[in-house]
Amino acid sequence: MGRAYDPARETRARLLRLEQRAKARTEVAAIADGVAETVALSRARGAAIHREPAARGERDAAYRRQPGLEWLARKGRLTPPQAQAGERYGACYRRARVEAAIASTLETQPGGGLPAGPPLSALLEQVEGRRRAQEQLARYRARLMQQEDLIAACDRICGEELTPREAGGGEREAGRLEAVLKVALDILARG
Repeated sequence: MGRAYDPARETRARLLRLEQRAKARTEVAAIADGVAETVALSRARGAAIHREPAARGERDAAYRRQPGLEWLARKGRLTPPQAQAGERYGACYRRARVEAAIASTLETQPGGGLPAGPPLSALLEQVEGRRRAQEQLARYRARLMQQEDLIAACDRICGEELTPREAGGGEREAGRLEAVLKVALDILARG
């Protein structure tokens, strides 16, 4: 019927549970140390890392890399019109820079049959959207008077989403880059 009480077996089972808990705690600590090291290294390189509060039911908070424009806006270093102009420029830049997903015409299925790739209409729509974005990007750059420093600041911070420190490689260059970006965003916000 029931097993007889075996103190040695109970002791082994209890010790096994304790060992498993200790291993789990050690693993959690190792993961936390790894995350902390990664965050510290990213911050040392100039990345803006934001700690999101833990979601309901979760024990740990999540870390998220902040794009440079968002970081500047959150720090109060950009006005709302500047931030909006930077968002528009960045979205246009990223859309214009997307590599065309047309690897081969053999992957395209005219009429949308069982595709090995996307239908031709979707590819044409992507290409047309990219062309419009390139034209808009050219208009933005014309408004910046084709000034290389203004364009580079917008490309790196708004488009590539780097912080000024990441884009500039150091504090001194970051300050200069941030000042140039503000001028560029003021020009773009006026139009």
